Amino acid sequence: MTTKTSVIIPTYNEEKVIENCLQSLTKQTYKPLEIIVVDDGSKDKTVNIIENLKLKIMHSQELKSENLKLFRQEHKGPGPARNFGAQHAKGEILVFIDADMTFDKNFIKDLTAPIISGKTMGTFSKNEFVANKNNIWSICWNINRNVPKERMLPKNFSDKAPVFRAILKKEFDKVKGFDATGEYTDDWSLSRKLGKKSTVVKGAIYYHSNPSNLIEVYNQARWIGKNEFISGHLLRKARSLIQYSLPASLVLGLTKSFLNFNLLVQRSFSEVIYFLIFKLVYDWAIFTSVIKSFFKEDKAK
Repeated sequence: MTTKTSVIIPTYNEEKVIENCLQSLTKQTYKPLEIIVVDDGSKDKTVNIIENLKLKIMHSQELKSENLKLFRQEHKGPGPARNFGAQHAKGEILVFIDADMTFDKNFIKDLTAPIISGKTMGTFSKNEFVANKNNIWSICWNINRNVPKERMLPKNFSDKAPVFRAILKKEFDKVKGFDATGEYTDDWSLSRKLGKKSTVVKGAIYYHSNPSNLIEVYNQARWIGKNEFISGHLLRKARSLIQYSLPASLVLGLTKSFLNFNLLVQRSFSEVIYFLIFKLVYDWAIFTSVIKSFFKEDKAK
């Protein structure tokens, strides 16, 4: 008998990507599969797209319509949304993904195999590739992270990770799931509470998009800047205000652009300017989050 798996997806204004994500999941070789979408207070057409797609799936027989479930909550952040989805999950294994991901057809099969065989309680995959790797802002994003333009994680990344992509539900329930702060780092909290890290798997190929325009860069960086490692206690705030200040941003932006663009794309002066603009926008967003943390800004995206 195949172990039932519940895939949980938090969404917040994901109208551009959610259909591709769900369509990709319907092609999975692993069955049975339950897909739970928890909409975190979207203000765009995300919910309508999901509801329409559910009707298409019902007629196409790609997935039983009752196995695609949609729940809604007020905007609280992805951690609370994942916890809410887990409360309604019927699967023995939980898989946590983002709405802007797409997947190789064997992704769920490869990801869950070591858990089903009893080798580990939870897994992750290093085979996470950038879906929009040729977008200039995506390239800039990875330069800023010191990662090759086609990958989300460096090739030498550890075989253990603080983030669980899949986990036994009984283990998840033991610690009552993720922290519910709404922070960017909520998904790291499960490992801390369990006192264990996830185990790498072979295969499990999937794709994730980086921010593809400056508005997306700013919004994502604003959310990143709210996390405890940047805007936590007073010393971290002080360090971050220096690190992401305008003078530091200019110096680091120019240095990184000259050092990295010749490795990742055909080097040109315009590409150096692109990264400098990116760095200024990214760092200003982080700086803004740190300033607003003094006024107890909401941690959710």
